[in-house]
Amino acid sequence: MKGTLLMETDHPMRRIFISKVVVNIGVGESGERLAKAAKLLEELTGQKPSLRRAKKSIKEFGVKRGENIAAMVTLRGEKAVSFLKRALAAVDNKIPEKSIDKHGNFAFGVKEHILLPGVKYDPEVGIFGFDVVVALERPGFRVARRRRKRSKVESRHRVTKEETIAFLEKILGVQVVRAKR
Repeated sequence: MKGTLLMETDHPMRRIFISKVVVNIGVGESGERLAKAAKLLEELTGQKPSLRRAKKSIKEFGVKRGENIAAMVTLRGEKAVSFLKRALAAVDNKIPEKSIDKHGNFAFGVKEHILLPGVKYDPEVGIFGFDVVVALERPGFRVARRRRKRSKVESRHRVTKEETIAFLEKILGVQVVRAKR
């Protein structure tokens, strides 16, 4: 948990921290455009992206099953926190409430990568939008992922939507926009 933002509580096992930040650029086609998107993602995050394949063929879009159509990066630790702060600044530190799920994860999109602070427009690369997905956890979630003696994480130990909203507002300084009725 070194380098991650923590929301301190009265009990050490109830702390909330950023587990991972996943950044995804979906291009929808392979070739030169996907290569540019992967290069851009590596420049933005400082990590080599992995390419993602199409799950099924879609004739109308010219996509074949198994063809590389997207690039993604998973960030953890200090890299995740620093990139998340830059990405939130690109969306004016506002996230709609509907972007937060019941398990404490939230996602948002950035329409153009040039909105990130410190990024200049390069005509050779073009403009790409990307999605950011953030997973929040508490200590002890390893029991659900380990190989030996795997077990389930109880629902009361999971991060709730309300706790995620509190984390966003107190720790990250993000305004959660409530839906109008």
